[in-house]
Amino acid sequence: MTGTRLDRWHGAYSRRATGMTASEIRALFAVASRPEVVSLAGGMPTLDALPLDEVGAIVRRCVEESAATALQYGSGQGDVLAQEQIADVMTTVGSDVDPDDVVVTTGSQHALDLLVRVMVDPGDVVVVESPSYVGALGVLRSYEAAVRHVATDEAGVVPDALTELVARERAAGRQVKALYVVPHHQNPSGVTTSAARRDELVDVCRRLGLLLVEDDPYALLGFDSEPLASLHSRDTDGVVYLGSFSKTFAPGLRVGWAVAPPALRAKLVLAAEASVLCPSAFSQRVVATYLRGSDWRAHVKVLRGLYRERRDALLGALARHLPDAHVTRPDGGFFTWVRLPDGLDTAAMLPRAVAARVAYVPGTAFHADGGGAAFARLSFCYPPPDRIVEGVRRLATVVAAEQELVATFGASPTGVPRVPAGDADRPATDTA
Repeated sequence: MTGTRLDRWHGAYSRRATGMTASEIRALFAVASRPEVVSLAGGMPTLDALPLDEVGAIVRRCVEESAATALQYGSGQGDVLAQEQIADVMTTVGSDVDPDDVVVTTGSQHALDLLVRVMVDPGDVVVVESPSYVGALGVLRSYEAAVRHVATDEAGVVPDALTELVARERAAGRQVKALYVVPHHQNPSGVTTSAARRDELVDVCRRLGLLLVEDDPYALLGFDSEPLASLHSRDTDGVVYLGSFSKTFAPGLRVGWAVAPPALRAKLVLAAEASVLCPSAFSQRVVATYLRGSDWRAHVKVLRGLYRERRDALLGALARHLPDAHVTRPDGGFFTWVRLPDGLDTAAMLPRAVAARVAYVPGTAFHADGGGAAFARLSFCYPPPDRIVEGVRRLATVVAAEQELVATFGASPTGVPRVPAGDADRPATDTA
């Protein structure tokens, strides 16, 4: 059957579903997943350092020794062994957590979805960093939150700007519910919120009655230092901590967690039971067995060195090939935030970049208000160093050609090319 199939249910969708639209930019990543394209776009961790023999043995052991539990339905709050191991992991960020405080989820994105579901009504204001994680913006948009960006600097969210924004929104009669932040090696900017700024943000949120949502998947991936004490450790009743094993173990297992005050934790469990009944018992048992029986801290140390090398390759290539760009220097994580020379629109330029066999994420993806056109997020977590260098070289060629177009026409030509036939259904490589 050819052509577009008519939608039998057109007009019957919920208001929320009616607002869902496909991203043309995301469609381009189906093309970017081809091996000849250097993708500086996706947030996929490398699995190069993962001890696959050890993982295989763990999986086998879970089947042989724990099949009755691992292959069965489980608790909506999570497996007890997984909760215990997560509580141990939380000590690395200074949080003393009882295992019963932990709600295990299908990745931290699921935890964020549950939290927004139980806390945010349509029209409620949620404050986010500028720029902010694209996945969080998607969740907030799906629940019809009013997203407001607050100014940030090299130390994180600016407290005075947060206070002024909340006062302005409340004066207009709007309900301001929460502040969402990624405090370690932020996605996309790479900025880490300083210790002093963390104290200030906790104080401001307590005074303003804001729930502080701490999304912290990159905490353990600092290149030259240990993680700072969490926001949660400063205010266990006012902060919800979200964590994930996707960056430090295996994203395909889809195990994340939330730590929340008791009453809110109970709501999260009810929402999780309504959503997925229970997270995967098998995935939880694999992760818990790995954490209990392996030197996972040594594995994280290997990852830190590997990502530091790739970060250095990216920054060195940018300095050589794009010396006029402004680039953040992340001290951990997966990403750097690049401001290209004046007059360039990274969303408009992306089709030409993909045609030149390099991909990135335009800055507009990280702004709910249409900002960020001059910026791009470049990821160094997945390609090896030589591919990163080649990707930057290709990107520099595209930027030079784009500058000529701007000089000639006054603006970047817009438009996203049609994805070639056969590629529209291929999985995109861009993730958190």
